[in-house]
Amino acid sequence: MGDLATVSETDNELQSMTLQEVATAAVNYHRWLTDLALPYLGDNPVEVGSGFGDYAQHWLDAGVPAITVGDIEPTRLAHLHERFDDDERVEVMPVDFFSPPQREHSALVSFNVMEHIDDHVAALASAHQLLRPGGAVITFVPAFEFAMAKFDRQVGHLRRYTKASLRAAYEEAGLSVDRLHYVNAPGLFAWLLGVRMLRMTPGDGALLRVWDAAVVPTARALERLVRAPFGQSVFAVGHVPGPTATPPHPRQP
Repeated sequence: MGDLATVSETDNELQSMTLQEVATAAVNYHRWLTDLALPYLGDNPVEVGSGFGDYAQHWLDAGVPAITVGDIEPTRLAHLHERFDDDERVEVMPVDFFSPPQREHSALVSFNVMEHIDDHVAALASAHQLLRPGGAVITFVPAFEFAMAKFDRQVGHLRRYTKASLRAAYEEAGLSVDRLHYVNAPGLFAWLLGVRMLRMTPGDGALLRVWDAAVVPTARALERLVRAPFGQSVFAVGHVPGPTATPPHPRQP
């Protein structure tokens, strides 16, 4: 059985603080990421590692009719209940990757989750129980082992990925890969300098806002036209094969 990386209560607080600061200060970056997944979500996705529910709220606002969210960290899970329990479109239900329920979701979404899990192949393979045939498996993870920083280890990251290593994990989990590319090329250089070398914490307010306003919109526009050969993160969309399965098609928001 796989395990999530073990992190201290202090480091869980660091992770929660970073999630909140990025969602608040990096508005363009946050929108970029949520828009990457939006076309593949279908009518009833399940998101694991939902944090404080900011991605889920964006997807709901964009027209996704129903979503299941969850997080293993108790404070973040309590916040999800507080935020969504009165919203009939949302089910709050933490998913155990290693004993998944039999469901018929349209997509399994994990943003910055797989790098925390020892047996990430088994976690991806849970899609066979959680999704209908053809359901999308949408993953966003940090890129390149050489970019591993003290912050990564503090928040429980066990690895960083390349396109090849993420493809291998999908295929070992019995999933087909439909889309796979790096995201945020300039962000890799910023990470190496700021987080790995200078040991800054992602989410440092003023600097992040400047970067988000000045760099992110240009990077996003360019990467719509040309796929960069590197990036701060890797984005993948695959699907669960089956006799009636068809690859996920982009849904217009």
